Amino acid sequence: MLQRHERSSTIVTSNLPFEEWTSVLGSERLTGALLDRLTHHVHILTMNGDSYRLAQSTARRRLSSKAAQDDTSTGEQINPDTGEILPA
Repeated sequence: MLQRHERSSTIVTSNLPFEEWTSVLGSERLTGALLDRLTHHVHILTMNGDSYRLAQSTARRRLSSKAAQDDTSTGEQINPDTGEILPA
């Protein structure tokens, strides 16, 4: 840890505000200590926008559903969540 201290960057991402980290970590004391160390000499970027991953996942599901509808003539079904071809 000392070798990286103030020499290298670390990126931490979360969709939870700091106030809700205690619900994940379970301990208010642990959360406070962790946030104290993580937020020392940092730049905090708050981004409010549509999720890129959610948009990709939704598009993939739409394509899978369309493919499943197109493949009904061959008897194949496609799982819209995973894109897996299911046995007829």
